[in-house]
Amino acid sequence: MSGFLITSSIVTTLLIPLADFQPGGPANGRALAYLAHEFLGPLFGSAYDVSTICILWFAGASALAGLLNLVPRYLPRYGLAPQWARATGPLVLVFVGIDFVITIAFQASVDAQGGAYATGVLVLMTSASVAVTLSARSKRQRWPTIGFGAIAAIMAYTTVANVVERPDGVRIAALFILGIMVTSLISRVRRSFELRATSIVLDPSALDFVTNDAEDYDVIRLISHEPDEDTEVEYRNKSRDEHRFGNIPGNSPIIFLEVLPSDPSDFEEDLLVRGVVKHGYRVLQVTSGNVPNTIAAVLLEIRDQTGTIPEIYFEWTQDNPISNMFKFLFTGHGEIAPVTREVLRESEPNAKRRPHVHVS
Repeated sequence: MSGFLITSSIVTTLLIPLADFQPGGPANGRALAYLAHEFLGPLFGSAYDVSTICILWFAGASALAGLLNLVPRYLPRYGLAPQWARATGPLVLVFVGIDFVITIAFQASVDAQGGAYATGVLVLMTSASVAVTLSARSKRQRWPTIGFGAIAAIMAYTTVANVVERPDGVRIAALFILGIMVTSLISRVRRSFELRATSIVLDPSALDFVTNDAEDYDVIRLISHEPDEDTEVEYRNKSRDEHRFGNIPGNSPIIFLEVLPSDPSDFEEDLLVRGVVKHGYRVLQVTSGNVPNTIAAVLLEIRDQTGTIPEIYFEWTQDNPISNMFKFLFTGHGEIAPVTREVLRESEPNAKRRPHVHVS
């Protein structure tokens, strides 16, 4: 491809008069087509035009197919797109609509879109060459690292030169990036109170804990516990405080529920709830990056597995509510109790079947 580009640039420069290259000239934006008509006749030139149009059609279809493959796989998973983005049909309409808007905005002008296209291609090639250079360096391949590094330097210089000469490409890219960021943020906020678990599995020990309480006491009481301290004193104090301030009967059994932190960017997760005994206390442990949504999902699963509506006890978080809100949106933590209740309220409209949330 590089060879074709270089030779075509040399041939068109030598054979086409400068005046024909100017805006409005017959070769402007169609240099090879101009040569095909000028030197090989109208029949071959028309065939060349048709083949060029078909190639561009297929290139656009290929790009669209790539987007249809990438967007449903990644964006909804991280909460950066609504659930309907998983469906191919709506995405096709969105992308085709964007294509029409861009075509109309630029009045289908090759010159007007040339800067943006060149910037996009050069950035793509530059990032690829840098990635290959880093890969070769990590494998301690000296000469490939030098060679790919030289190519990356050339591509970076070409990209910067193109941006300086035609800054409209950067402006358009900035608009697209801004649009993606705003859309993703709105989607993340709107989907904050969804149940994010794609599946939940209680291991045999965890299932025994909740089943025994449901059968023997007709109640399942869980205490939310941050797994930051793993000492007998911590669990004993937590149990004592919740019995006192949460008005848990003294003879009622309790189970601690702990959410071990993971990557908060994983918006949707498969959850495994493990039952363990720590310092004589029964504990349900689950790994997730979204604490309140995970707690709500586990509570609903326990209800469905045992037929008993569970109750969970929290302590109020002492931080500022605004900072808690941003913590929740970006890290999956924050004010756990009210968010858990809101997730439960939206997921289970029937209040009589909704797990109970107690805060003290």
